[in-house]
Amino acid sequence: MLWASVNHPAMMRYLNNADSTKYSPNENYGRELLELHTVGIDGGYNEVDMHTSALVMTGFGVHEVWKPADQPQDPKNGLFEYHPDDHWTGPVTVMGWSSANATGAGGYAVGQSYVSYLAHHPQTALRLATKLVRRFVSDDPIPDLAAYLAKVYLASDTAIVPVLQALFASRQFRSQATTKVKRPLEDLVSSLRALSILPDPGTGTDGLQALWYQSDSMGHQPMSWAQPDGFPDYATAWQSTNGTLERWNLHMALAGQWWPVNNDPKNPMLRAPALKLLIPTPLPATHGALIDALAQKVLFQPISTSGRDAICTFLGKTAASPLKANDPAVTWRLAYVVALLLNSVHHVMR
Repeated sequence: MLWASVNHPAMMRYLNNADSTKYSPNENYGRELLELHTVGIDGGYNEVDMHTSALVMTGFGVHEVWKPADQPQDPKNGLFEYHPDDHWTGPVTVMGWSSANATGAGGYAVGQSYVSYLAHHPQTALRLATKLVRRFVSDDPIPDLAAYLAKVYLASDTAIVPVLQALFASRQFRSQATTKVKRPLEDLVSSLRALSILPDPGTGTDGLQALWYQSDSMGHQPMSWAQPDGFPDYATAWQSTNGTLERWNLHMALAGQWWPVNNDPKNPMLRAPALKLLIPTPLPATHGALIDALAQKVLFQPISTSGRDAICTFLGKTAASPLKANDPAVTWRLAYVVALLLNSVHHVMR
């Protein structure tokens, strides 16, 4: 994956390596190759390493041949290309790796050797393992698990599948499956799944466009993170009163089938089954039994007793209060009950 990114024109343009030559080295990509893509900012490199990293990667760029617009264009324009004449030559050393780097023609192989070294570096292994632990297990570091996964990574010649298999088979993964808070986009997608909401039958894209705007209101719009390190993957980065309110508003809009769900019966942006289909048949005898049944359908797990009682209190009832077919809980307040279930900790955690 790392080598593929090195050979991708988008990466070469995005981090300015397409403009990096022996005459005018651009340190952006050389720095990020260390800081973001491999060993990390605490990986042990220094300013000299960073500058040398940029020198090693000079010549890695994009094919560009300018021709007037009225002439046939070069079909290779925009594709990755190595430019040996732009490659800086001379001895290079970065974090224990070194090369004579004697010729421009050999610079591509030198770059490949360097990138492979970084991919196999123990600090890269530990950093990737730590990020996987944070992604799938816990915001708090679990050093023993990360160290174990790093060993699997190195023993597997950087293959990611054995690392993931080891992670998912670990005791920590099995015992801490509910310690991660959903990021806003995960909340959005899981809410859609819980309510069986589908794209519109017409264009199939209008509803998705609307959801894209919904994700923006929660600060997690795909492809909108300006920095090159990706959206944060820990709960505190998403904790705010406005963020919580936006999630609640989203849940209410989806449960109530407001915008963008069925907002125009003739041309709905998103399709959702009638909310009353969530009500069990036969009708539960009590309000508590109704909340328990709805929780299983919406949350796919039992709701806590305190959570169930809180929703009953919202309805002005107790768990033991009898339930009739014309009660607000199964008529005009049903959407509010479903939204409250989506607001609960059972839905927030993944």
